[in-house]
Amino acid sequence: MGMCLTRTRVPELEASAAKPPTPGGERAAKTSKAPSDLGPTIRRITDPEVKLTGKREAEELLLIEEADAWFEYLEATRAQSAVRYKEVEPWAWARLQQRMRAISARRAKLRPAAA
Repeated sequence: MGMCLTRTRVPELEASAAKPPTPGGERAAKTSKAPSDLGPTIRRITDPEVKLTGKREAEELLLIEEADAWFEYLEATRAQSAVRYKEVEPWAWARLQQRMRAISARRAKLRPAAA
């Protein structure tokens, strides 16, 4: 009862299998001849009042960052035993100083250059 299955050759299928597929399919290859546009553009802000508000907001964010640095120091050192305080305090102070230096550098960038 051995049945022999033979493969039937279909020339149209073999020809299409030999072509590499196009990205997005055949339809995309036919319709996407033109390049894409440049995309959205963002206009520059020329209003001086808006620039001032941006600077004020940046200064306020730096004040918040400074307060956060101090609260981190207080949280690390508060309610510690004397031995633990001696271990933690140098690290907390160094961390506070590091953050304060970074804040000072960013604050200096906000100030206008002396003419």
